[in-house]
Amino acid sequence: MPNPGRELATAVITFHETVARRLGMSAAESRCLGVLRDLEVATPGQLAQATGLTTGAITGIVDRLEKAGYASRAPNPDDRRSLLVRIRQPEKIAEILGPIYGSLSVAMTDMASQYTPEQLEVIGRYLTQTIDVLKSETEKLRHI
Repeated sequence: MPNPGRELATAVITFHETVARRLGMSAAESRCLGVLRDLEVATPGQLAQATGLTTGAITGIVDRLEKAGYASRAPNPDDRRSLLVRIRQPEKIAEILGPIYGSLSVAMTDMASQYTPEQLEVIGRYLTQTIDVLKSETEKLRHI
């Protein structure tokens, strides 16, 4: 019997991996790039916190993003022991990702139009609670 939760997780992961490949990177690298797109500048620690990756993994990812021309790093003027990672080529990234996420947005809006506002509210609550459960379970795993 199909498991919709597992199928949803697989579909989301597959989508993000496919998007990342369009940029010539892994899904983890794409996640870091997404954080940088939102923040524009971050420390490696902030990237680790936002993505759930270790700081060691972040070091390798930033190396690869820098080599690909998507990020740069510089000393942190507020903390000599830290670096700042900045996004580079945001226009190029937007040019690649805009049509992809635009198409997804249209498809999701079309799908959502099949539901009443009340049904969408219930779906939204369910998804919010699912996210909370996943975050909680992830935290538990980090401390085992």
